[in-house]
Amino acid sequence: MTHKVFIVEDEKNIAEVMQMYLQAEGLQTRVFHDGNAVVEAVKNEAPSLMLLDLMLPGKDGLSICQELRAFSELYIIMTTARVEEVDRLLGLDTGADDYVCKPYSARELTARVRAVLRRLDGKLTAAGPSLKVDEAGLSLSFGGQTVVLTALEFRLFNLLYSQPNRIYSRSQILDMLYSDFRVLSDRTVDSHIRNLRKKLAGLNTEQEMIRSIYGLGYRFEG
Repeated sequence: MTHKVFIVEDEKNIAEVMQMYLQAEGLQTRVFHDGNAVVEAVKNEAPSLMLLDLMLPGKDGLSICQELRAFSELYIIMTTARVEEVDRLLGLDTGADDYVCKPYSARELTARVRAVLRRLDGKLTAAGPSLKVDEAGLSLSFGGQTVVLTALEFRLFNLLYSQPNRIYSRSQILDMLYSDFRVLSDRTVDSHIRNLRKKLAGLNTEQEMIRSIYGLGYRFEG
């Protein structure tokens, strides 16, 4: 299957570089330098993935994303020039699947696009074992292996697992794990993640399920 990727980016040099990298991967691309025609184009052409800039002439990326989620499950990677914008986006139900800060590496972003499209094709998991989550027993099973989690570890895992590829900041994780909003260090989250990863390693999934996103937080990649 040949996938089509929409590149919605008003900075023409960035759009041209990304188009060159993606076309070198054999992907079809279409570039938009403003947001006005994007939603209608998705309806007509059904792309597999979109790189969507937050700040655009005409309709902005946030509005586009929210409109698309009314009818489409298109995978959306939103790009933004400022880290603080990502912090704000993480607290909103934008509907984006991932966030990338500028300046980003075109090679790294292309690799991320390629990984997403492989998952869409089902090449990574077809005919393979699936992860089984036992809420009552606080356990996870995969390929005949089972690990038992503590109640807090299970809540942490379930938080990330319930929304794959969504990035949760450390402060968001703390707020969701501790309902009394006690004052704790971000290091507390890192410690819980480290313990959880050790247990998940016992499942022998051959890939890390919980990924650290530098400067932002953590997300589940199943």
